[in-house]
Amino acid sequence: MALLKFRIQVVVSFLIGLAMGSCVLDSGPYLKNTYFGGALGTSYSITTLYQGELNLEKEIDSVFAVINNSMSTYIPDSDISKINRGESEIVVDQMFRDVFELSKEVYYSTNGSFDPTVGALVNAWGFGPAKQQELDSTKVDSILQFVGFEKVSLTEEGTVIKKDPRIFFDFNAVAKGYAIDRLAVLLDQKEIKNYLIEVGGEIVSKGENKLKNKSWIVGIDDPQLEEGRRLKLTLQLRDRALASSGNYRKFRVDSITGKKYVHTIDPKTGYTKNGRILSASVISNTCARADAYATAFMVMELAETKDLLDSIEELEAYIIYFNENGEVTEFMTPEFKKLIVH
Repeated sequence: MALLKFRIQVVVSFLIGLAMGSCVLDSGPYLKNTYFGGALGTSYSITTLYQGELNLEKEIDSVFAVINNSMSTYIPDSDISKINRGESEIVVDQMFRDVFELSKEVYYSTNGSFDPTVGALVNAWGFGPAKQQELDSTKVDSILQFVGFEKVSLTEEGTVIKKDPRIFFDFNAVAKGYAIDRLAVLLDQKEIKNYLIEVGGEIVSKGENKLKNKSWIVGIDDPQLEEGRRLKLTLQLRDRALASSGNYRKFRVDSITGKKYVHTIDPKTGYTKNGRILSASVISNTCARADAYATAFMVMELAETKDLLDSIEELEAYIIYFNENGEVTEFMTPEFKKLIVH
């Protein structure tokens, strides 16, 4: 499964192109406020257009801090780290509950292609906080015994039950998207109606670019370019979330064999998956949901993905893949296509 969110990321570039200063529209002057920094192992950029000055640095930092304390596998005293060590009395917060329930939903709708209990495999393959292991088929099969979201549950009191204590949660494939959603809630509570939030290449947009009086414009990188950057296409994005997943930038090469291991791990087989899908970009109402499905689509066969997209009205997607002749081919849903800027 493509779970690993320190993973790949078809980085979605900002093409905001905002003029500096303010502009007077019918509703009054809008000021551009920007916030940049590092969080969740990546960078973030937030642009707001508001009729006044804003100072949100501390509140933005607070959102990231709460996310980390709840779900970061790289922080030893986070809730998820304690649960992964087998502490069964931890009462999780609402953020953990939200991500757990969404993960459960996507796990079942993708027939297990998205599975945050894949953490033990993430570690074993050398993509997590634990030490990489030497793997063979026997070892992979043994780890698979404690992978499967049906083996975990969340009580009404907020404690996590694991059928096997070795089950290791890894929410990296959804936590960044969820963090963006929480930042959007923060801005909504401030009654900011026009903003663009980006964390590690994933985006939530609200309203429009009032300095240009048109929709926010964002770009998706070309997945065939391993170094540098080249845009594959640009989109108009309004009141939606966009997340992308791919294997082309983040991978590990064995120093002895030269074999390439990508971050996408199939939770059903236990192996990294160098499949035909180069990248998957998903638009949804929330970034957490877009994030999770983009991850799953890296594992699923294209035919399965198309069937799922037909059944979930909220989702739009753009998939870049190798066809049977080895040629780079594209698939996109009709509504996604309408958003392309030509």
